[in-house]
Amino acid sequence: MKISIERGTLLKAVGQAQSVVERRNTIPILANVLIEAEGGHVSFRATDLDIEVVDRAPAMVERPGATTVSAVMLHEIVRKLPDGALVSLADDAATGRLTVAAGRSTFSLATLPKEDFPVMATSEYASNFKAAAPLLRRLFDKAKFAISTEETRYYLNGVYLHVATGDSGPVLRCVATDGHRLARIDAALPDGAQGMPGVIVPRKTVNELRKLLDDDEAEIAVSVSETKVRFATPIITMTSKVIDGTFPDYSRVIPTGNTRRLEVDAAEFAKAVDRVATVSSERSRAVKLSLDDDRLILSVNAPDSGNAEEELAVAYADERLEIGFNAKYLLEIASQVDRENAVFLFNSSGDPTLMREGNDMSAVYVVMPMRV
Repeated sequence: MKISIERGTLLKAVGQAQSVVERRNTIPILANVLIEAEGGHVSFRATDLDIEVVDRAPAMVERPGATTVSAVMLHEIVRKLPDGALVSLADDAATGRLTVAAGRSTFSLATLPKEDFPVMATSEYASNFKAAAPLLRRLFDKAKFAISTEETRYYLNGVYLHVATGDSGPVLRCVATDGHRLARIDAALPDGAQGMPGVIVPRKTVNELRKLLDDDEAEIAVSVSETKVRFATPIITMTSKVIDGTFPDYSRVIPTGNTRRLEVDAAEFAKAVDRVATVSSERSRAVKLSLDDDRLILSVNAPDSGNAEEELAVAYADERLEIGFNAKYLLEIASQVDRENAVFLFNSSGDPTLMREGNDMSAVYVVMPMRV
C-alpha cells in the first residue's frame, strides 16, 4: 500500500478513529487502526469491540492495500506535522513496517497483520431513517448529563432512544436518568422511524456521536436493530452495540401535579447557585431554596467552611416553600435551558421538582430534592 494525503484531511480522519480506541488494551490489535486504500479513497477503521468507526477520506492511491498501525501513535505524529503538508503512507509487508513521510520528516512504525483486525459483524436493521444533525444533537446533548455512572445499574448507563407519544402525536424521544435527576427530550419523528425498536445507546457512543453531529448541514442516516445502532454520514460510519437491558418506566417519576410555579432567568439562577455553592461541603453540595412572594433566597450553611446567601428577583406567587438540592444537579439542569427563562414546578419539599423552558414541553427535567 502506498498513498499520499493532505495533513488536515488525515488528521481529521485518524482523530475520529483513534478516539474510539481504548488506551489500555489486553489485545494489541485493538490499539491499532485498520488503514485500507482503494480507488481514490482511504478508510480508517477503529474498534473497541463495542463501537466501530470507519472514516473515509480522499487520497492519491499509488498502490492499493491494507495494514494496521497504532492509532494513537499515528494521530500524534500527524498532529505534530506542519499545516498543509502532504503526507505519504507506505506499507512494506516484508518488514512489517509503515513509513510515514512528510517534508523532511520520516517515521517507521510497527504494523500488525490486517487479517487479525476484528470487523464488527453486519446485522439486519429493523428501522432506517434520516435525521438532521441539529435534531439529533439536541436530543443527545440535552439528555446525556443525566446518564448514570453506576455500573451496577448498567441499563441506566446510556440514553434511551425510542418512539413515544408526545402532546401532539408520535415523537422521537431521548431519556436519561441516574435516579437523582432525569431528562426527557422530544423531537419531531423523522419519516421512516415509526416502527423503530427502543434502544439504550451507551455513554461512550453518545460522546463519540457528538463529533459526527458538528456539521449543521449534515443529514445523518440512522439504522436501528435490537442489538445495534448505526449513525452514518457520507464520510463517517459509526456502529455501536446497544445496552442489553430494559430501561425503567420513566413516566412514573415525572410529576404531573406540581402547581407551585417559579419562573427565573436561567443564566442568573445558574450563576447565583454557583456562587453560593462555593462554600458548600464537597460531600453534600447542598443548596437551600427559600421561596416567597416574587423572591428567591439561595443559601448554603456549611459548619466547616462557612455560610452564603444570595437573593434573586423571580416570578413566584405561591405559598412559602423551602427546598434543598444538590448544587451540581441544579447547575447541570439550568445549563440546558436555551431560552432566557427556566420554569420550576414544585409540590412540596420532599417531592420531585419539574423544570422546563417556559411552556415548552419538548424538554422536561426532573430533579430529586435533598434534606438541608
